[in-house]
Amino acid sequence: MEKHINIARPGYRTVFGLAFAVAFVVHLLVFSVSPMVHVLMEEMNLSHAQFGLIFSSAMVSLMIFRLPWGLVADRRGYVGVLRWALVISAAAAALRALSPGYTGLLVSQFILGLGLAALMPCLSLMVKAWASERPGLGTGIYFSGFAVGNATALALTPLLLEVMSWRQTFLLYAAVPAVVCIASLILGRSSEPVTSSIRLGEVRLVLRERVVWILLLLLVGSMGCYDTLASWMPRVLQMKGLEPGFASLLPAGFFAAGPIIGLVLDRFPSRRALVVLLGVLAAVSIALITTSSLPLLLLCLFIVGFTTTGVSIASLTIPLEQPRLAPHAGTVVGFVTSASNVGPLVVPVVFGHLIDLTGYYSASVLMVAVLGAIIFIGCSRFMR
Repeated sequence: MEKHINIARPGYRTVFGLAFAVAFVVHLLVFSVSPMVHVLMEEMNLSHAQFGLIFSSAMVSLMIFRLPWGLVADRRGYVGVLRWALVISAAAAALRALSPGYTGLLVSQFILGLGLAALMPCLSLMVKAWASERPGLGTGIYFSGFAVGNATALALTPLLLEVMSWRQTFLLYAAVPAVVCIASLILGRSSEPVTSSIRLGEVRLVLRERVVWILLLLLVGSMGCYDTLASWMPRVLQMKGLEPGFASLLPAGFFAAGPIIGLVLDRFPSRRALVVLLGVLAAVSIALITTSSLPLLLLCLFIVGFTTTGVSIASLTIPLEQPRLAPHAGTVVGFVTSASNVGPLVVPVVFGHLIDLTGYYSASVLMVAVLGAIIFIGCSRFMR
């Protein structure tokens, strides 16, 4: 165990803190739009579908540009890419506040996604450069940043809207990536040499690696299950006659999974065993959401957030550890985190459709449980 601590470069804890802040920025800026639904719809006279496009425009941009940014980060190093991405994100976040109308807001959201798309590959490369022997803890820490950013956006934005306009709120949030960019400048450059000369034509060679597709499926399952339940759980709890606020136990599990799963990954080498364990726990806990026991339900919600996020963390450490993938870690992470968004895009729609067909939530919840079990346990059979 001491080997992991000694091999990490001096200053790695500071870089882990920076990685946490970068991940915080991503979800703060993406999800700060959601609490503004009533304000923006009323002021701009938008339909629900038009408001949905505001959120989707950033997500589409994220999906398109993660792979290209990953290629650039592998070839040029993550430091410059990270700083440019934070500058673009800060500028786009400010442009949201200055948008003269709906079209301007859509464009600024798309540009915001362009900037934020680079950050996921950079986060993995930061962990690789500074603590390659502690990839679990590094990955887990920045995953906790995602959870805190999401919670802050959803909890703080409504409070800010009581004392300032939505434009002023966007301007305030635009300062956050600017501060993180300044922090990255103060920390200086990484001395890690660029280890990849990958070209666009060589991407197909990397994508032929079976492990890349296993990672993609694991992320489709983990992100699809978590995002679907996070989106629909308030409604499910309402249908059960319970307080929708209990759904906050899902992101609580998300946050707790970061450091705990990260430490476990660094101490136990078998990714396969961990994914099987987390997959079984996730599937059982999701199925038990249908229970009538409130204490058991609350425990299961926390476990679902913990286990599904744990699978994501375990998956994203593998490109940093596999000798064939490590030189191209930014490209691999950019590809799998981009393509895996098919899960969060499709599964919530199927979940809602099953509720429409059956008039209740049980079939939808069991569908997610079965999907998670098949993907997690099935993929683990092909892991070493």
